[in-house]
Amino acid sequence: MLGKTLNKYNIILASGSPRRQQFFKDLDLDFEIRLKEIEEVYPPNLIEEDITDYLAVLKSDAFEGELNENDLLITSDTIVWHQNKALGKPKDYDDAFAMLKSLSDNTHKVITSVCFKTKTNVEVISETTFVTFNELSDEAIRYYLEKYEPYDKAGSYGIQEWIGFIGVSKINGSYANVMGMPVDKVYDYLSKLA
Repeated sequence: MLGKTLNKYNIILASGSPRRQQFFKDLDLDFEIRLKEIEEVYPPNLIEEDITDYLAVLKSDAFEGELNENDLLITSDTIVWHQNKALGKPKDYDDAFAMLKSLSDNTHKVITSVCFKTKTNVEVISETTFVTFNELSDEAIRYYLEKYEPYDKAGSYGIQEWIGFIGVSKINGSYANVMGMPVDKVYDYLSKLA
């Protein structure tokens, strides 16, 4: 539906995430993927969505001066916010185990920011979802890490995978957001451009 109405834009998704790419396909959008390596470092005083807002804009800044008149660049960033700190992607197995152990029998926030950049404008939207985990046994955590290797995921888990099925007891907010993109908000934003 959106694909036809947005045909005046060349939509560029700057994300290597297969989940985000699939969301855009499922929205029936014509888009291209452009990737740039950036160091995801943010000022230490930032908290919650200030972090993801900053990083989403930082990712878009890498394309400064490269956008044409009809280009619409979309970048995003997701973190897990738990016990007053941001959990990004785990460094290794031990880091992933420690993250999942801390999420066990607790509620955390999943925060995603999406930046929309044109040649002349930058806008950012964000979404927060609350996720509650059951108590996870060490055995369940080890099984998940060995079988699914979730090292590309903030907080060391994918809600759409085994750990989400057996571990998540409650979710308050957007499910898609926990997968890395508040699709309903992105759709609303793009609909207003059409």
